[in-house]
Amino acid sequence: MCAALSPVRDIGDRARRNTISDAFQRAAGRYPERTALIFGDRQWSFAGLDRAIDRVATRLLAAGLETGDRVAAYGRNSDAFLILWLACARAGLVHVPINYALVGRELHYIVHQSGARALFVDPALADKAREAVADIVGLSVIGSLSGGDDFDIVTTALDENVAIASDIGASNDDTDVVQLLYTSGTTAAPKGAMMTHRSLLSEYESCIIELGFRAADRALAALPLYHSAQMHVFTMPQLLVGATTVLIEAPKPEICLQLIEEQRITSFFAPPTVWISLLRAPDFDKRDLSSLKQVFYGASIMPVPVLHELRERLPGTQTFNCYGQSEIGPLATVLRPEEHDARPASAGRPIYNVQTRIVDTDMNDVPPGVSGEIVHRSPQLLVGYWGKPEETKEAFEGGWFHSGDVGIRDEEGYITVVDRVKDIIKTGGTIVASREVEEALFTHPAVLEVAVVGLPDPKWIEAVTALVVLRQGARTTEEDLIAHVRPLLAPFKLPKRVIFLPELPRNTAGKILKRDLRKTFQDMLEGGTP
Repeated sequence: MCAALSPVRDIGDRARRNTISDAFQRAAGRYPERTALIFGDRQWSFAGLDRAIDRVATRLLAAGLETGDRVAAYGRNSDAFLILWLACARAGLVHVPINYALVGRELHYIVHQSGARALFVDPALADKAREAVADIVGLSVIGSLSGGDDFDIVTTALDENVAIASDIGASNDDTDVVQLLYTSGTTAAPKGAMMTHRSLLSEYESCIIELGFRAADRALAALPLYHSAQMHVFTMPQLLVGATTVLIEAPKPEICLQLIEEQRITSFFAPPTVWISLLRAPDFDKRDLSSLKQVFYGASIMPVPVLHELRERLPGTQTFNCYGQSEIGPLATVLRPEEHDARPASAGRPIYNVQTRIVDTDMNDVPPGVSGEIVHRSPQLLVGYWGKPEETKEAFEGGWFHSGDVGIRDEEGYITVVDRVKDIIKTGGTIVASREVEEALFTHPAVLEVAVVGLPDPKWIEAVTALVVLRQGARTTEEDLIAHVRPLLAPFKLPKRVIFLPELPRNTAGKILKRDLRKTFQDMLEGGTP
């Protein structure tokens, strides 16, 4: 390269740098006095939040943490959880969010596998956390997110006497890893997706463009911040455009509906299971929800009958379907409001920074209408799985990232997600997509929730099995449900068995855990229980 055109190091690099901390500081400079975040009785302006991030970043470095060290966060939603994440980004540390439902060996695995040097916990979870990590060597800092006695994030964030370190994160680069997003581990041990500043900022750019975020938005954030959807599709992009976020600990229907009315919320995201609980809540038709302008769903497949009901009961809103996974930031495709009428079951088309194909096992593009695996190329993607080179190599086989999802593309490029590769049922030598059977069962008026899985069977190898939760007060039988879907499904797709349950297991992000269902009922069958 010509010397005159080679990059100038150490002089202009920082001026051109674009980290997540840089992006937030731009927002704080543009909207200093605007309310950025509300959590309970605490309100943070953009400028106040920026100062809080400086204080916590300074304290983290003063505790002996160094660039690239991993900092684990184990707690429910709070302003402290968000501040710690942004302080890690500013200080050049790697944030490791952990599902607060994990305990014992599962919690130990992530803290140990990530090599975390610091762990911050909710006081209510402190005993579980300390017991789980007691034998981990190298974990030198244990603090609290809020209300603790020692290194407490909220106390530090509010302490005006903290002397801010000069030039925090001066050596940071946008190619640095800033977060390890651990997968849910539905089929194997969780893997830590290494996300860089560049990866996530590329995804934020796509979200802002595709989802139409504006500074005037008032967003309700109710899903867990440890989960990539709430943090990186909604809360972070919305903060960067100057929107106000009302953060709550968990998506309890009555609280969500109350806040939408009282805070005049304009923007709300929830997975299908949460939308179902809201639609069934007694307060849904009693509250004034007219402020809502944009409603988002994703994280799992939305049953079309539920989508129709949602749109009918919130007629003044725009509806967006968001599909993706943690390894791509997580947003990959969007079905926009004007596209819902023609393709209500579709996940939409690839977003601004994503290129997507549907391929067979030899990486050949399949024709429109034929199912195959969804693969991506994008600057939003992870740079690898932490400490797992073989899994990284497998995920990027053929030069594309393998999502593990099965999809179909139509002639105009719209993608319908059929199933997870692991959830496809092979019954009697024929492939059945669980989603298709679930959609048919959802049309029965007694059905509240349903999950379809394949269970071992001596004749069919895998028997299509429907696990059904009924609406309150509703009654039906296995025979009635099968008769109801008979006109809707080919004979080989009909459930061989219907099992009624009081509820379906789900993780804290609202996803139904089909892995747990398969294991539970497989164990029962093997033990001779029908």
